[in-house]
Amino acid sequence: MTNDFERLRGLCAGDGERIDLLEAGFLLSVLGRGESIDLAPFRQQVTSMATDLADLVHRRGATPEALAEVIARSYAYRGDSETYDDLQNADLVRVIERRKGLPVALSILYMHVARAQGWTAEGLAFPGHFLIRIGIDSARHVVDPFHEGAVRDAADLRRLLRQVLGGDAELMPAYFDAVSDRDVLLRLENNVRLRLARREDWAAAARSLDRMLAIAPDREELLFEAGQINARLDKRRAAIAAFQRILELDGDPGLRQRASALLQELRRGLN
Repeated sequence: MTNDFERLRGLCAGDGERIDLLEAGFLLSVLGRGESIDLAPFRQQVTSMATDLADLVHRRGATPEALAEVIARSYAYRGDSETYDDLQNADLVRVIERRKGLPVALSILYMHVARAQGWTAEGLAFPGHFLIRIGIDSARHVVDPFHEGAVRDAADLRRLLRQVLGGDAELMPAYFDAVSDRDVLLRLENNVRLRLARREDWAAAARSLDRMLAIAPDREELLFEAGQINARLDKRRAAIAAFQRILELDGDPGLRQRASALLQELRRGLN
């Protein structure tokens, strides 16, 4: 597993704007299970979808609806609204096996296939429901992978927003800001972490945070939570290392102050 952690860190090094999302997602699946997986058939299925999209575009032209025709209709991928909180929905390998998952997991497949076609593809900062934007030539389209790759117009997006934020919510430009690939991966794994925390499975939640820190090693909020969980698990040296790293970063003063106080408390406990 150490090598898989190093591979994940390597994939996510740099500015994090563009990452091989598919391979990073597969590594998260392997690390989450703690056992080796033959990834060849899963890579092959995604390659087949990309090949089928290229063939469809060659025959009918480049449209965002072609993504849905291949992924949602030909390969039957859909959002899992029935068992939404099932951990399998955030495991990319299980998503491919089951042909259903969370919005962000499905989005990774859509983005990979779109990019293989030479289109631009990026996640959006839309609240509460993960959406992607596909760029084809000079046109950009908002696509909803959870709902069978539907291409969303402004009226659709307003309705979706009001389902999440309430009936008075209005669309704002910030909701259409692009997010980095690093943040897409963090969002995927955060779905795992939150579900484990709800179950109070703190040991597994700590391992999920380790995977998130492999993706974003200097995210202060992740380091702080890792420190808290490891302290809860009586893994004091791991907790101390997390809080110490926060103090080494030039970040949020309030968080640094809280980390410093907890660090002193933990160090007293070692004496």
